[in-house]
Amino acid sequence: MPANKQETHAYKPDPRFKIAHKEALIGIALAIFNFIWWYGFAYGLGSRPPEEYTYILGLPDWFFYSCVVGFILMSVIVIIITKFVLKEVPLDADPYAETKEESQTP
Repeated sequence: MPANKQETHAYKPDPRFKIAHKEALIGIALAIFNFIWWYGFAYGLGSRPPEEYTYILGLPDWFFYSCVVGFILMSVIVIIITKFVLKEVPLDADPYAETKEESQTP
C-alpha cells in the first residue's frame, strides 16, 4: 500500500450490542418483578401476627406464596423468555464486520 494513500474506516456499531442491551433490560425487569413479588407476599401477608397465619403444605402462607410459588413462577417465566424472546448471537470476533476484500472499492 502506498504511503500517501490513507485507509479510512467508517465506524459501524456491532449489532450484537443492541441485542445485548435489550436482553440486559429484560433481565433487570425480571429481577425487579421477582423482588416485588417476593416483597409483596413476604411483607404483605407476613406482617400479621403469627397466630393469624394460614398454612399451605405446612408452610406459612406468606412464605409459600413468596418463596415457593415465586420460585416456580420465575422459573417458568425465565424459561419462556429464554425460549421465545432472547436471541442466540455468535460470540466470534465481530462476524458482522466486512472483510478487507469486501470493503475495498474498485
